[in-house]
Amino acid sequence: MASTGLTPAVRTDLARVTESLSMLTPRWNVQLLLVLAEQPLRYTEIKKRMPWLADGQLHPKLRQLVDLGLADRTEHGVRNVAYGLTRRGTDLLPVLAAIATWADTHLEHDPDPAPETDVFRRARDVEDALVLIAARHATPILWTLQVRRTATATTLAGDAMPGYGLSSVYPRLRQLVDDGLVDVTDATSYRLSASGRALSPVYSAISAWAAGRPLADAAAHPLRGRLANPSRPIRAGSRSTALALGTAWRTVDLFSHQTPAPALAGAPAGGHRR
Repeated sequence: MASTGLTPAVRTDLARVTESLSMLTPRWNVQLLLVLAEQPLRYTEIKKRMPWLADGQLHPKLRQLVDLGLADRTEHGVRNVAYGLTRRGTDLLPVLAAIATWADTHLEHDPDPAPETDVFRRARDVEDALVLIAARHATPILWTLQVRRTATATTLAGDAMPGYGLSSVYPRLRQLVDDGLVDVTDATSYRLSASGRALSPVYSAISAWAAGRPLADAAAHPLRGRLANPSRPIRAGSRSTALALGTAWRTVDLFSHQTPAPALAGAPAGGHRR
């Protein structure tokens, strides 16, 4: 592996965070986690809550969450299988809340074409935020800028994208600038925007979860333990959804978990769709 200017500890932390984001980015994973958050459910009960997913879509999604260790599958008898969150999956719920909080503050959303439950609105916020930060090389660039404060494209290519040519960093940088997470300081240098700095509580929460530490440790993260000042919301494009839901879950049931101090600013779920 090519050497970078990031310390081994920073690179290990970053690798854990990017791997955790990859678990969440497949579409509907976040909503499935929230569906299972209240109590274990039989397949038919899950199907009723997410009727827009065909069996050929829902079965692989559930199997994927089980393989990731976020959900478990319990057989109670013939054709009686229940799915629920593992301890690892339950510990992820406050992280999702942190992401949703950031999105609520820093993303603008078009009016919903149809009413949806607050739980699924929050899930949409998480997914929209993931579109921004889980895109390839996005988090490594944001992480490098957190370390270096300002950096040139050449430095970012070496630190965040080792093994790639300089030309490869520019498209992602342009997208991060368009997304409002990075500012151009002059003709050659970049830095985090206020909204980019406000991701610190999100990243510190993901880091703590990925390392198996209590989320209370997130406030002591060496890079991201401080909450940045809020900024003007980023414009988030509309996304078509097929959420015709009749559930009556309460947000407090799923997002009442204590989050690390300082208060987490959650990630988005209704943002840019590319």
